[in-house]
This record gives sequence, structure tokens and C-alpha cells, in this order.
Amino acid sequence: MKLYWQLFVLALGFIGILRAQESKQFSETPVHNEWVDLERDNGSVLKALVTYPESRAVAKAVLIIHENFGLNEWIVAFSEKLATQGFLTIAPDLISNSIGGIEKTSDFENTDKARQAIIALDQEQITKDLNLIYNYVKNGPMVNGKISVVGFGWGGSQGFIFAAQNQDLENLMVYYGTPPKDLTILKNIKCPVYGFYGAADTRVNGTIPDTESTMKEYDILYTFDIYEGAGHAFMSRGVQEAYGPNTMAYEKSWKKLIALLMGNKP
Repeated sequence: MKLYWQLFVLALGFIGILRAQESKQFSETPVHNEWVDLERDNGSVLKALVTYPESRAVAKAVLIIHENFGLNEWIVAFSEKLATQGFLTIAPDLISNSIGGIEKTSDFENTDKARQAIIALDQEQITKDLNLIYNYVKNGPMVNGKISVVGFGWGGSQGFIFAAQNQDLENLMVYYGTPPKDLTILKNIKCPVYGFYGAADTRVNGTIPDTESTMKEYDILYTFDIYEGAGHAFMSRGVQEAYGPNTMAYEKSWKKLIALLMGNKP
């Protein structure tokens, strides 16, 4: 038993070293972050984080839709990591300037306040914001015209809605997000849709059968992976917790995500 605990402590220490190295790697990655301000039609300002890869070549772009926690540090880290793979990423802060005196997510008092602001968002305005971001990226000189969407949780749900009204997306990647209640909306999706789910995420997984049958009915490519033992939000949890199902799901889905974005078939 003593030997077991010694090995367990050593394993935790090793994981800690790897996490520290990963954190250091993020801080030293050859990418460039830049905040951009885009004026909404209501006069307020939508803020978005653009992360450029270290390359002079035009690149594919990835529009990242955050969870119901807003554009937090984890989304920034994910954007940077994705940019190291050669993609230009843009992550809109959809609650930026949605409340007077608060410019972006990091200005909220706590995550509960940010979540309340997201709940209060108007769906029409969310879609307008995503279109504003899409057009900004599409017209940029660094993008080759191919734009995919990656959404997490609440952002994955928004991804379904956005892809249904934007027929020019290359891919939609949904991480543990639910489809709209009106599944007929999905018939307007023209791009492949890939889902990433944790096996322990019962609430979200309960929507998969209806989503799959609806996509099949409308002849839309919809494939998905379900990762054993992983729960909801395994991507953000997987880099914070001790090594386990969420971390394994993070690692497996990351490899799959990059392959899909690069154009490999599932």
C-alpha cells in the first residue's frame, strides 16, 4: 500500500510538471493576440480576440464560440493553441458591452454574473454578432476564405443556429452542445457537423438520437465521438483536473479536431 501511494504521488508530480510545461509553452508560443472592436447596428461595441499564427501564408480561420462563462482565460489559451497549428482564430466576447459599464467578460464581478448576462442575451443579436465576426474574418487579407466554427456547450448550441443561417461555413464542430428545440431549423445547414461528447453527460447525450435522425433525414453529414467516462465541459476540465477521463477525452478530441480542420475525413 505504501508503494502504491508513493507511485500515486510521483504520478501527480509528473502531471504537474507536464501542466507547467504546457502553460509555459502557451506563454511562449509564436502567435499574436489582438483585440478588435466591431460596431454593432445598435451602436454598442462587440469585442473579439483574434489570434494570428506565425506565418505569412493565408490560413483557414476558426470562429470560436465560448461557453456560458463568456470569453475567459481558457478560451484564450485554446485560441492560442489552435493558432499554433496554423489557423487564424477569432473568439467574439458575446457579452461584451451587453451591460452598461462592462466592456468584456473579464470585467464581470464573477462567473455567475457573466452567466446571467449570457442568459439575458437576445438570440437575434447573438446571430448578428456572429455574422459581424464572420464577415470581418472573411474579408481579411490573412484568410483563405475557409471558415469553420467550433462551439463549446452554450457555444455549441449557438453553432447549430448559426450554421443553419450561414451556408458558407466549411465545418461546424460542436462540443457538448444541444441543438435548437425546433429541429427543422437544422435542414438549412450545408456544412459537415461533427460532435464531441462525454459519455457521462446524460442531459446533452439525450439529444443525440433526435439530432442524428434529423440530420439523416435532411442528408446532412453528422458524425460524433462519445468519450468513455468524460463529463460535460471535458475540454476545459481536462486541463485543470488530475489525469483521468476528462483529460483523455481532451487529448483524443484535440487530435480529431485538428485532423478535421485540416481537411481529413472522419
